[in-house]
Amino acid sequence: MRVLHVVTAFPRAPGDIIAPWLVELIRRQRAMGLEAEVFAPAYRGGGNTELEGIPIHRFRYFPAPWEDLTHDQGTVDRVGGRGALRHKFMPPFYVLAGMRAVRRLARERQYDIVHVHWPVPHALFGWAARRAGGKRRLPRLVTLWYGIELRWVKSRLPWLNQFLKWAVRTSDEVVAISSYTAREITDLVHVPVRVIPYGLGFDESIPTTRTTRARDSFLILYVGNLIPRKGVRFLIDALHRLPSTIPAKLLILGEGTDRPSLEAQVRELGLDGRVSMPGRVPDADLHQALQEASVLVLPSIVDKRGDTEGLGVVLLEAMSYRVPVIGSAIGGITDIITDGETGLLVPPEDPAAIAAAIGRIAGDRTLAARLAEAGSRRVRERFGWDAITAAWLECYTAALQKDPRG
Repeated sequence: MRVLHVVTAFPRAPGDIIAPWLVELIRRQRAMGLEAEVFAPAYRGGGNTELEGIPIHRFRYFPAPWEDLTHDQGTVDRVGGRGALRHKFMPPFYVLAGMRAVRRLARERQYDIVHVHWPVPHALFGWAARRAGGKRRLPRLVTLWYGIELRWVKSRLPWLNQFLKWAVRTSDEVVAISSYTAREITDLVHVPVRVIPYGLGFDESIPTTRTTRARDSFLILYVGNLIPRKGVRFLIDALHRLPSTIPAKLLILGEGTDRPSLEAQVRELGLDGRVSMPGRVPDADLHQALQEASVLVLPSIVDKRGDTEGLGVVLLEAMSYRVPVIGSAIGGITDIITDGETGLLVPPEDPAAIAAAIGRIAGDRTLAARLAEAGSRRVRERFGWDAITAAWLECYTAALQKDPRG
């Protein structure tokens, strides 16, 4: 079975940390015998054409010096106002160039499945690839929805609602990364929706033991982008509210537009010696942080454009390391955390509740150990790669049994 993954961004070279979970998925699909390939935009005129044996077909859409609509920052943010002025005019060039390139590629390679990530606007690429197949071999179209594209259209581009409905209806199989996103799709169009989450961004050879931390130390970990919907400011406020009896320090790993305001908040609250913000770190440092963390917190919120957490893969990574987790009771986080069983849920935008949850874990080692063990089991049973790759194979097989002309 030949599968083409249509994506917005893919690692431009070895060591480029972009969608590690997607790289792992494709690596595993190839290991099980699927001919999985990638169709992605170029970056500043170039980018690799192979990664760990995965063929990458890159298309050009703009003069090289300005070809940066993707990769460096979320495309939604680029177009939505945080990028250069040219980014607002680039999407039509991107779409037209991508449709031409994928149609040409589909004629040459004769794919069985076109797996579209970010269907806004990539459903058009899937449609173009399908038309290129000819009467002899029509590829089936599978669309994977992350949720942000639905909420972006709803809040900013309501005139694209009809496009969303068309993209869903034209798909042979519709897949969401969480039950929350699945409900958003069915609210739009009444169609069957599969839920297939993404898995860990690294191999599952996870250590079975963790570093034992001293009793006079308690490390709170946050990993992710520093953007409004992640709610990191509420976590910093929660740290300030913790009683002095908890020797807590906060390690924030990530970069983003909120960094200056978060640094200012740390200074204003007098937390300079208790908060560390080294930015993005190499994989080895991330794994070390997961080994040493006492708790990981994902304090996501609904931002001004209505976007929130589609799933929360960092929770899975922490749980695989037997780190207790705390997350907002919002979006796809509730697919991962069952309150009091695999972690603790708190209301969004509530630093007092976050502080109370941290205090529970810091003050009750039995609770912390129980949550950590149950979380580790949840990852293996529901989010393990064997289950995920099997679900995708089942999805592709079901798509192939359908008539794409219908």
